[in-house]
Amino acid sequence: MSNRTSVVILNWNTRHFLQKFLPNVLKYTSELAEIIVVDNASTDDSVLFIEKNYPTVRIIRNSENTGFAGGYNTALSQIEAEYFVLLNSDVDVTENWLLPLIQLMDNNHKIGACQPKILSYHSPDYFEYAGSAGGFIDKFGYPFCRGRIFNSIEKDNHQYDDTKPVFWATGACMIVRSSVYKMLGGFDTIFFAHMEEIDLCWRMHLNGYSVYSCSYSKVFHIGGGTLPKRNPRKTFLNFRNNLLMIYKNSEPSEIKSILAIRFFLDLLASLKFLFSGSFADFKAVWLARRDFNKLKSQYQRPFSALQSPKLKTSIFIYPKSILWDYYICGRKKFSSINWKEAQNKPSDETVRK
Repeated sequence: MSNRTSVVILNWNTRHFLQKFLPNVLKYTSELAEIIVVDNASTDDSVLFIEKNYPTVRIIRNSENTGFAGGYNTALSQIEAEYFVLLNSDVDVTENWLLPLIQLMDNNHKIGACQPKILSYHSPDYFEYAGSAGGFIDKFGYPFCRGRIFNSIEKDNHQYDDTKPVFWATGACMIVRSSVYKMLGGFDTIFFAHMEEIDLCWRMHLNGYSVYSCSYSKVFHIGGGTLPKRNPRKTFLNFRNNLLMIYKNSEPSEIKSILAIRFFLDLLASLKFLFSGSFADFKAVWLARRDFNKLKSQYQRPFSALQSPKLKTSIFIYPKSILWDYYICGRKKFSSINWKEAQNKPSDETVRK
């Protein structure tokens, strides 16, 4: 079975995380999968540390740091396995974390990717920002999760202990069917980091595959291991990549109106940064929009091989504004979103059809 699954950890100057979390990866994973660390041109002693302490771990050295997207694409092209498990270096795995994910993929060959339940390493009773119990987006491209809407993170009261189709799985810990990954060309390397896993999952949906959250598996994630949450570079990547993702994958008839509204929403977001004293983040929003306008000509729309996005994505894209629900209506939990009512509004094209 070891050749069927490869657990691939992308590392960039995170020797301290490898030292802390690699022992449990080996303890709870070695019988089911090959363990590989991909070094993204680190300048610390990560590689020497692994070679000295964990000689059974395979090391792939990338010649330059091409981010999460490029780093994984380069490494995964060198790995032969049925399943790739993309695992952040700041994730603490638990006993029997991997088997439920493999079994789910084995039992349904139309699943392109799935994720475990992601809990906070520092607050184990709470979900973690990056993924929680599976991700969704609203019609304007804003991501949220079962267990986390914007910065409101729910306590894990086992309310999402199930196996459920979702819109996206987190790049912090996701198992991907290698044949689907390769068919889609992997991550979009232009993204570098942030939103690339949502973009990949969106393309999976458009090509007839599903994405799942499997809460019978759980891991604990620190989060923010490479870039802290308030960082202008992160702001830039999140805004730019989100716009690129929308442009590539949205329903062609809706893209103009979505982008028009997003201009107004991005303006509000930039002003919020400005009035809170973060000029660097304010600037990052507009640099992101400028970069988006330069890059979008590189994509032919629709990006996906199939041209029926509503067929696969309409039930997973929230047809209203999660910003409105959160800030105006005060809906801070996933369970408070009236999804069925929103989907059954007469104006919804999926209902009219």
